[in-house]
Amino acid sequence: MFIGHFAVALAAKRAAPRASLGTLVLAAQFLDILWPVLLLAGLERVEIRPGDTAFTPLAFEHYPISHSLATTLAWAAAFAAAYYGITRYGRGALIVAALVASHWVLDWITHRPDLPLYPGGPLEGLGLWSSVPATLAVEVSMFAAGLALYLGTTRAKDALGRWNAWAFAAFLALAYLGAAFGPPPPDVRALAGSAFGVWLLVAWAWWVDRNRVPAPGAA
Repeated sequence: MFIGHFAVALAAKRAAPRASLGTLVLAAQFLDILWPVLLLAGLERVEIRPGDTAFTPLAFEHYPISHSLATTLAWAAAFAAAYYGITRYGRGALIVAALVASHWVLDWITHRPDLPLYPGGPLEGLGLWSSVPATLAVEVSMFAAGLALYLGTTRAKDALGRWNAWAFAAFLALAYLGAAFGPPPPDVRALAGSAFGVWLLVAWAWWVDRNRVPAPGAA
């Protein structure tokens, strides 16, 4: 899942209005930020195998550190503890923990059975990616709902706050369609390098939120 993770980050602003959207996106994408580091270190493995599922050419062979359920819960607790230590915002800490954990749940819905419950444990996955129309319907609907919640929870301070939010959403939608219907990455190293681009989206989300404030009643 791609924009589904951004969808839950956008929606989470309603539950934790004092948390930056950049932090919420970082939490929702945290496992996929760890993953390319572990790929390049040789600790996890993926193959580019067009046709492995209908929706993606990626065959996730081994990623127990970043994407097992047990380690996901540990990462969620660590992320929340670090966030609370910096901000002392208890509600925000609970929400970022939930966002980190939500990544595994959403991947469990989309992936074929390749997600370990714990390192070396059984593999799980419902396989939504076996259907392109179903995947698009679910993710696009989630993204539209998440964006609506974010825009309803915040209001723009100025023109930049208004148009930057829509530019961010449009870029995510175009990137999603490009990943869904574009050519596969040429090799694993290029794939890992492109995955680091999520940091730019975290920074962009922070910038969007800097020019928006909680809507009346949201706080």
